[in-house]
Amino acid sequence: MTEVLTISLLEHFSDLEDPRVERTKLHLLSDILGLTICAVICGVDSWIDIKSYGNSKIDWLKIFLNLPNGIPSHATIARLFARLNPKQLQTCFLSWIKAITKTLEGEVIAIDGKTIRHSFDHADGKGAIHMVSAWATTNRLVLGQVKVDEKSNEITAIPELLRVLDLSGCIVTIDAMGCQKNIAQMIIDKEATYTLALKGNHGNLHEAVTELFNHAQKINFQDIEYSYHRTVNAGHGRIEVRQCWVIKETIQREWAGLKSLIMVEAERRIHEKVSREKRYYMSSLVSDAQQALESIRSHWGIENSLHWVLAMAFREDDSRIREGHADQNLAVVRHMALNLINQEKTAKVGAKGKRLKAAWDNNYLAKVLAH
Repeated sequence: MTEVLTISLLEHFSDLEDPRVERTKLHLLSDILGLTICAVICGVDSWIDIKSYGNSKIDWLKIFLNLPNGIPSHATIARLFARLNPKQLQTCFLSWIKAITKTLEGEVIAIDGKTIRHSFDHADGKGAIHMVSAWATTNRLVLGQVKVDEKSNEITAIPELLRVLDLSGCIVTIDAMGCQKNIAQMIIDKEATYTLALKGNHGNLHEAVTELFNHAQKINFQDIEYSYHRTVNAGHGRIEVRQCWVIKETIQREWAGLKSLIMVEAERRIHEKVSREKRYYMSSLVSDAQQALESIRSHWGIENSLHWVLAMAFREDDSRIREGHADQNLAVVRHMALNLINQEKTAKVGAKGKRLKAAWDNNYLAKVLAH
């Protein structure tokens, strides 16, 4: 089982170009990648600790890695990740994801961004790193990621991410930043459907949709074809009621594939305190309020299942790695580690617990790597 890393994962990275000068290569690229992946799975967060991990596990690592000159120095690992081409690494990542994913047909793919909060470098005038990721909500897999250029925003990063993903048959959900005509067109061209959050960044359109639903509610949807669904969830002294109305699109026809407009009213009751909020969406799905509400709720799983886990279990927000492409490349390795951990089902603990278990138990780490 310990040979599985070489067989099922590293082979997808065999086309990755080694940026080092040939005469300086004392350590194989595949060995450094394999060592780093294992170390990150086991809770390691820095280059120095990757080397320390390697030294402590060298006998086990040699079962499936070559390591002709032992464990590389932390400086060697850092330099390599700073110079690796992030687009090539992403291509290899996508190849691996395609191999381990059985089907995405009908799945909600949530696209959202996360800032690595402490990754700024004021001395060099660099702001914090922002990554946009695609999250398969049912399979619990990161499908891809793009670093947002410091002089740009998610509007330019999202199309770049969509371009490399296989989305056929999926429902793509994006928050208001991604509610753009070109993004809707790209999703339709990918043979997928979309649900896009609509807020004040589309002033006239948002106002028109708001007025449309206000009028519909005022007349109790009389003579308006619509779909309605309601859910109630209770727990921890809190009651959450969500109501969803979907009507056929009638006001904007230049958006590719647009078929329906959605309003969700969320009510939260904590003892005597009640709060309500209305949100609006545009979708290429047909008028099915239950499906619309389920896809919208699934979207926010990216916050709890990806962003929160990376921040808390992987301590991503504490990372100060900035040299070259190292920040983006290490983010991909974290996503690989999280995907592997999520696919291992025998340990009934969270991501942090699985990382600890993998660090303590080589047999369990081998199980994680088998996915």
